[in-house]
Amino acid sequence: MKGQIVKISSDLCFVNCENNVYPCKSRGIFRKEHITPTVGDYVLFHKDKLIIEKILPRKNIFQRPKVSNIDQAFLIISLKIPDFSLYLLDKFLVLMEMNHVEPIICITKEDLMTKEELEDIWDTLKYYEKIGYTVLSNQELDKIKKLLKGKTSVFTGQTGAGKSTLLNQLNPDWNLETGEVSKALGRGRHTTRVVELFELYDGKVMDTPGFSALEFPQYSKEKIKSAFVEFQKCNCPFSDCSHTKEEECRVKEEVMKKNILESRYLHYLDFIGVD
Repeated sequence: MKGQIVKISSDLCFVNCENNVYPCKSRGIFRKEHITPTVGDYVLFHKDKLIIEKILPRKNIFQRPKVSNIDQAFLIISLKIPDFSLYLLDKFLVLMEMNHVEPIICITKEDLMTKEELEDIWDTLKYYEKIGYTVLSNQELDKIKKLLKGKTSVFTGQTGAGKSTLLNQLNPDWNLETGEVSKALGRGRHTTRVVELFELYDGKVMDTPGFSALEFPQYSKEKIKSAFVEFQKCNCPFSDCSHTKEEECRVKEEVMKKNILESRYLHYLDFIGVD
């Protein structure tokens, strides 16, 4: 039978099939072949023996947290405690673009900002809307509910930014654990320890442990470059332009003209290891 892994606990994979959940073990050969089941995997399993026999091809897979087959990601970005970070936002956006996941920027903790601070941040976020990203507040619950329909979504972002709090607002019956942010460290405790796939508003969502770091060692510079969506519209005269030292680079020209956000360009240079 075909099903989907909705939770992994110890050596058991909980497989949802036709609204029933089966606690299954993986075939022993998986370990020899270095195959690791993940939450979100579609699998073929034996209903009576409770054995996963095959993991079907994945749309994508992430390692931290270990999840697969994601359609869209709600990037939960705090404006304060922890502080707003364009660097971290761009890291998340690039990671999602490289894995063919549609990012949705969702900001939290607007109530902790002054009016002037909010205006400055929203002026910057308008740039992200201009290049094609959806940007919304965690208070816009109706919009979030509509975006969930028919998609498999992951809620991720800064630790302590309010992922579990938002999911509790969407469905209070879950009562997911939340945690305060450490004033000393400026980040929250990891309150989500087990990744689980839930059904919600005609879609599926995952609550995941917060990311403590995002690095791109397995990705080529070319792939990172292609994840900066606004670069693709510049039509550089060189098809292999790295947008670093080339004299006629249109991307650099657009940065100088302030048509490309300077912080985005500087983050790109950092991500590909150029000083």
